[in-house]
Amino acid sequence: MNDALRERSEPSSDEPAPRVITPDMLAPESLRRDFERGLSYVPKLTLLLIAANVVMFIVQLGTGALSDQESILRAGALHRGSVLQGEVWRLVSCMFLHNGRDHLLGNCLVLYVVGMACEHGVGWCRTAVVYFFSGLSGSLLSVATSPGPSVGAFGAIFGLTGGLIIFLYRQRAVFYVREKRIGAVLGAWAAYQIIVGFMTPFVDNFAHIGGLLGGALCLWPMKPKGR
Repeated sequence: MNDALRERSEPSSDEPAPRVITPDMLAPESLRRDFERGLSYVPKLTLLLIAANVVMFIVQLGTGALSDQESILRAGALHRGSVLQGEVWRLVSCMFLHNGRDHLLGNCLVLYVVGMACEHGVGWCRTAVVYFFSGLSGSLLSVATSPGPSVGAFGAIFGLTGGLIIFLYRQRAVFYVREKRIGAVLGAWAAYQIIVGFMTPFVDNFAHIGGLLGGALCLWPMKPKGR
């Protein structure tokens, strides 16, 4: 009886051996990582940048830096004549100044979204590099095309946006994004903002364009975090 059961439980020599699944046999989609998996909603660098912008705006309110053009210049706004006279620190200081509450709120909301995604993709350290490189690129193009004064973090934010689009496109063999239209949405948003900027007086649109190009260039060679 036991011999009969053993014969029945043992596979016959005529049965094919189990097939081993190797990575090259899998569909490309199954080898990619879900970009949103592990995404932190508390991006440390991004929240630090937002806090810095908020603190600087409070300082602006306390010192009356929003009252007139001379006061915003004293606060550190970007100004071609001042930069050419050696005040190059304005290329960075202008990134943490805003001309009103709506300006600050809009910038912080967009910064939170794109900053969170960039930190998740390449890490906080490289996100910081992209942010400041983009901000400087925007400031330099602004100085080259406009006398100023100019304030705002939008050049750096546009840089993170453009860089994120490039990153997700170049790393599409590594990541898949649940919402396939995210790149198109970000691109359309950036294009809309630039078009509206050209139609709106007092908007430093070349700072946006410079930041966008700078961010895309900076993030182009970067690999995903942990690789």
